[in-house]
Amino acid sequence: MHLYEVPLWFALVGLALYTVLGGADFGAGFWQLVAGRGKQADEVRDEAHHAMAPVWEANHVWLIFILTVVWTAYPAAFGSIASTLSIPLFIAGVGIVMRGGAYALRAGTRSAGEQRRVDTVFALSSVLTPFALGTVIGAIASERVHVGNPGGSLVTSWLNPTSIAIGVLAVASGAYTSAVFLSGDAERYGDRALTDRFRARALGAGLAAGAAALAGLIVLHFDAERIFRRLTQGVGLPALVASVIAGIATLALVWRRHYEPARYLAAVAVAATIAGWALAQNPVFLQGLTIREAAAGHDTLVAVVVAVLVGALLLFPSLALLFRL
Repeated sequence: MHLYEVPLWFALVGLALYTVLGGADFGAGFWQLVAGRGKQADEVRDEAHHAMAPVWEANHVWLIFILTVVWTAYPAAFGSIASTLSIPLFIAGVGIVMRGGAYALRAGTRSAGEQRRVDTVFALSSVLTPFALGTVIGAIASERVHVGNPGGSLVTSWLNPTSIAIGVLAVASGAYTSAVFLSGDAERYGDRALTDRFRARALGAGLAAGAAALAGLIVLHFDAERIFRRLTQGVGLPALVASVIAGIATLALVWRRHYEPARYLAAVAVAATIAGWALAQNPVFLQGLTIREAAAGHDTLVAVVVAVLVGALLLFPSLALLFRL
């Protein structure tokens, strides 16, 4: 591995963590959106809200980390992405702010009607945000972002078959991981009825996420042939196979009510998808720009690597403590 690749792998690790942890966070909002009405629906919403309480804001650390590393280590690529994909990035930013505001306001609601309205804002932004971020990945994967300011269409760069497919997959995988995590949480609290409700959601969402992934591969075959070929026949294939195996194993464990190991395998299934895309994308960063060409100077890359390694010594112990709450 060359020095110019190291910061990008750091960013990809951050992306995998954000997709798993932040995706589950967004997925909790999805289940609030489709919970319906009545006592059982309120229990689902309350459990989703309670489970996110210690970590809902910390998950965005990974998004900030990704943006900072790419901005510093690959400025030309970052500028092209930020300008060409300014619309979906703006939508995602608004969604994140709306989620944070709704989450904070929920504690101060004075009536059931107010709480429903706040929950609706939270839930809608929980679907809109991962979809918008997924379209960004789709735009890069389908090579619709070119070098320049902006280096591509402001509309079709993210409203295209690959972007839409990956946006849908982002929403579905978040709902899937969230339901698996929430099943384990409900079981830990001793609520069998609520556990069963999330178990059913986990099984259904797992099948839906698998269908979305399969549909996404079909879309890639016609719309992003290079990525499809490298995913199904090249260096990305082992990660793709690992994702499929982990996903199936997760469903089997949830079916048998083994929720704790299912949580880890669900995370592996999602993270392996990110790994497969990264391997298939390499060495191209953007259309007409390789990773080596996009990298900043040697001194900057060294500074980024050192800063990340030192920061990790502080960040990971803090997060480990947080996730034990």
